[in-house]
Amino acid sequence: MRIILTGASGMLASDVVPKLKQQRHEVVGCDIAPRDAAVKKIDVAELKGIRAFVKEHQPDYFFHFAAETDVDRCEKEPDHAYRVNTIGTENIALVCQEFQIPLLYISTAGVFGGEKPEAYTEFDHPNPANVYGHSKLQGEVIVRQLLTKFFIIRAGWMVGGWAIDKKFVYKIVQQIKEGKKELRVVNDKFGSPTFTKDFANNLMNVIETGRYGIYHMTNKGSCSRYDIAVKIVEIFGLQKKVKVLPISSAEYPLPAPRARSEMMHNYHLELIGLNKMPHWEDSLKEYILTNKNK
Repeated sequence: MRIILTGASGMLASDVVPKLKQQRHEVVGCDIAPRDAAVKKIDVAELKGIRAFVKEHQPDYFFHFAAETDVDRCEKEPDHAYRVNTIGTENIALVCQEFQIPLLYISTAGVFGGEKPEAYTEFDHPNPANVYGHSKLQGEVIVRQLLTKFFIIRAGWMVGGWAIDKKFVYKIVQQIKEGKKELRVVNDKFGSPTFTKDFANNLMNVIETGRYGIYHMTNKGSCSRYDIAVKIVEIFGLQKKVKVLPISSAEYPLPAPRARSEMMHNYHLELIGLNKMPHWEDSLKEYILTNKNK
């Protein structure tokens, strides 16, 4: 299968692309900021460029990973957020409609507002808490309106890519490596981590079913940022040397509001017997032990 994949220089692609190639798929990657010569520079917000790229490569499938995922930047620059996450997705959906190409669109737990005490399923109604979530949700709406052959897969708190990972886990690991003896970490926001390696390992199992629709694909279990930090310290064997102090999110104000809960349950995958995702604690341990000396 020939697949065009946007966001080919990003965290998720860092594990998905090698897995696809291992499975003997041909991947044609593009990104707004390519990290290597094999990836073509494409701005998803430019319809002409996307159409020309698709005409040139004639893919069997389109995987849309590109997004502005900086939640605070989205809040401060809503035009940028909607241009990339909504209009960019609309451009891709229009081209997929024109050339009759099935689409995989990666969405986010950020489409939920956090009011539900339990984990969200695919059958719960989205209600985003911030501009980022709204811009990604509108992308979902457009895909559903324009196409019949699509997968929308929502990921949780993304972990992967190590050196290109600018998110929470990598930041905590770097603080530990720098010798910090005290970590102050928010304990009143909850979510479900998604390890990019596990996502990559399960992705084609889902695509190959042809069961189009909306799916959640997070690791099993849920946690707070504090829980993750405690587990990282434990994996390093530094429980007696590094203290993790729980703090309220009110002590760490950010430009974008965050939902109290972005916990997700892979209910759709469970119902069709494809919830192969490991528990987040097991994957966190493997991720850190594999990469900690890099």
